[in-house]
Amino acid sequence: MYIYQLSSIKDSKKFLKNLKVHGAGVTIMAKKMELLYFYIKDLKTPALNILKQDALSIGADLAIPAGAITFEEDYYDCLLIGTKKHIEILSYKELAQPFGLRDLAHSLRDFLNIKEYPVEIMGIINANDDSFFKGSRFKDKSAISKIEEMIRDGATIIDIGGVSSRPNAKIVSSQEELKRVKPICDAIRDKKLYERVSFSIDSYSVEVIEYALKSGFNIVNDITGGANDEVIKLAIKYGAKLCIMHMKGTPQTMQDNPTYSDIMVEVSNFFEKRIKKAISLGLKRDNIIIDVGIGFGKKLEHNLMLIQNMSHFRKFNCQILVGASRKSMIDMITPTPIEDRLAGTIAIHLKALENGANIIRCHDVKEHKQAITVWNKLSIPY
Repeated sequence: MYIYQLSSIKDSKKFLKNLKVHGAGVTIMAKKMELLYFYIKDLKTPALNILKQDALSIGADLAIPAGAITFEEDYYDCLLIGTKKHIEILSYKELAQPFGLRDLAHSLRDFLNIKEYPVEIMGIINANDDSFFKGSRFKDKSAISKIEEMIRDGATIIDIGGVSSRPNAKIVSSQEELKRVKPICDAIRDKKLYERVSFSIDSYSVEVIEYALKSGFNIVNDITGGANDEVIKLAIKYGAKLCIMHMKGTPQTMQDNPTYSDIMVEVSNFFEKRIKKAISLGLKRDNIIIDVGIGFGKKLEHNLMLIQNMSHFRKFNCQILVGASRKSMIDMITPTPIEDRLAGTIAIHLKALENGANIIRCHDVKEHKQAITVWNKLSIPY
């Protein structure tokens, strides 16, 4: 006999099936194999003490501040720790409890009914002269050549934009934006490239978006997060997906000392409202992608917090896009020019995938395809 410790088991059900565990046992045991952590803010003190006792009674636990037992404050933050099975039982128990615990129970249940999405790579094509990375700038024939290369390299989505959204980017009219992307849209339509992969238009201009959708595009990548109802209605009209991104301010102001009382709460509340609005207008949840907006009105600590806690946003049951390709957060961690930030980019993106993202928006498709393929192989239980 020999025993060794496993570092982690990404796919618990697959591991148990490989172990030839009985069918019913796979589902039961898989729920006991993943330890979950829920950071709960501003919980009423009576509710906190009830939750603590209920958690302990089923084998879970609640980490609470020292003063909570003696009711020194009216509200406290706490950390709930338990397996998926524990959380299922606890969420049922709390439905009958007062002090806001019923609402907490419903919130916990949102985290338990999560849909899985396949990993996809979105290649970036910028049809402008001022995007922060020169290697992403292409026009007309060179853009089509690059698109075909990205498809060969493993991209399943190509994102095309005519206006830079880097900090302090120049404001461009819709007419000029359309002039930049129109030749690319026309070539995609004429070559029927949309039959090979999905195409995304990176714009919030109604005129530009509609032209792209008429050309075979099926994703709208809106950095304003669906602020304009007309953009949402266009996505509905053409049966396209809408990517709702969080941004504090505008590209011209977003990096002017952005501050948050709690980045996770603010971004989560933003998605809650924008998703609700989009669905109320008729957009299906399956056609919504969310993007936390790395670098869009965020300091380094905000970006790191969002990536480290990406799994939180899975509760919305939408695809999650992350785009940190060659961005300045890498330079803030380890001083590096834009041209040399590929390694840092891949490190961030793999961590984001590990934490729940499923669409990677990047400049370097071939390298990401290789990294993700190897990463997936390492995640297979043997």
